[in-house]
Amino acid sequence: MDINATRRQIMAGLAAMLSAPPLLAASPEAKGARKPSRLRVGDTVGLIEPASASDEPFQIQLVEEAITAMGLKPKRAPHVLNRYGYLAGQDKDRAADINAMFADKDVKAIFAVRGGWGSARLLPYLDWNIIRANPKLLTGFSDITALHMAIAAKGGFVTLHGPNAGSAWGKSSWDIYREIAFDAGTPLFVNPEGDEDRLTQRRWRTRVLGTGRGKAQGKLLGGNLTVLTALAGTPYLPDFSGAILFLEDVEEAEYRIDRMLTQLGQAGVLKNLKGVVFGQCTDCVNKGTSYGAFTLNDVLTQHLGGLGIPAYQGAWFGHITDQFTLPVGGMAEIDADAGTLRLLEPVVV
Repeated sequence: MDINATRRQIMAGLAAMLSAPPLLAASPEAKGARKPSRLRVGDTVGLIEPASASDEPFQIQLVEEAITAMGLKPKRAPHVLNRYGYLAGQDKDRAADINAMFADKDVKAIFAVRGGWGSARLLPYLDWNIIRANPKLLTGFSDITALHMAIAAKGGFVTLHGPNAGSAWGKSSWDIYREIAFDAGTPLFVNPEGDEDRLTQRRWRTRVLGTGRGKAQGKLLGGNLTVLTALAGTPYLPDFSGAILFLEDVEEAEYRIDRMLTQLGQAGVLKNLKGVVFGQCTDCVNKGTSYGAFTLNDVLTQHLGGLGIPAYQGAWFGHITDQFTLPVGGMAEIDADAGTLRLLEPVVV
C-alpha cells in the first residue's frame, strides 16, 4: 500500500472540498410554503393590533364575542389596548406581541383586530427564528398585507388574507373562512349573485382585463395595493415569479392606482406572473375634475391587461362588508373568463 499516494489523495479531496462554493440554505420561498395546523373548536387564538389603535375597550369586547361565536377562545396580546399617537402602541411593543403569540404553544392561530397603518413599521423587530419555527394561521387584511408579505418572504408558510377580527363576519365570510381554516377545504371562489331589481345585474360582476383570458395556476400572493407597493425595495416583499397576484384597495384615485402599478411594473413585480386578480377598489374615484380622465378599468387594463396572462377584476374581496378569505402562499387556479378562483389543495394540516 502506497501511504504517500493515499495521503496525496486525501489532501486533494480536502482541497477540493475547501475550494468548492458553500452550500447556501434554501430560502423559505425556495422550500415552498409550509402549512399551519387547522383550527379546531376550543382552540385558543391570539388577538393582536399591529397597526392602528381601537377607539375603546368595548371594541375589543365585541371582537372577543365574535371569536367566541366561532367556537374559539380569544387571548389578548399584552399591548392590545395600548395607544401611541394613531398606533396601537410603540413599534417594539406591537412586534413583541406578535413574537409572543407565535412562541406561545397554547395559541393555535392569530387574528389581527384591525388594519389602518403601522404594520410595516414593526417588521424589523420581528423574531423570524421564532416565527419560522412556529407556523400559524395569521388572519387579516388591508394593512395586515405587510405581515402577509413579510411572512411569505421570510417565514415560508401560508397565512390568510381575510376579514380582520373586528370585521362584520357575516355568514358568507364565516362560511368561507371555516371551510378553509377548520375543514381544510378547497373551495371554488365565485362572486355572489347580484340582488338588484334590474334586467341585467351590475353588482359583483367580473370582467376580463384586456387580452387576459384563460386559466392559470400559481401561488397566491398579494393584498392591499398601497401597502404592498410601499414594501418594494425592502427585504419584506417575496418573489412573485410564477405567482397569481391579487390586489385590492380603498379610497385611492385612479391616478394613484396608476402610479402604484407603474412602480410595481418598473420594480419587476409584474414581470413573471402567471395571473392577476383585482378585487374591489372601494371609492377609488378622483374627487376632483374627471373630464378626460382614465377610469379605474382603463388603468387596470393598461397595466395588467396586456401582460399576456389571465387577468380579471371585480373579485369579492377588499374593503367590503363580506369577502373571500384568500390563502397567501396557497396554490390556486384562476379562470379569468368565468371570474372564478379555486384552491388546488388544502392550506392547513
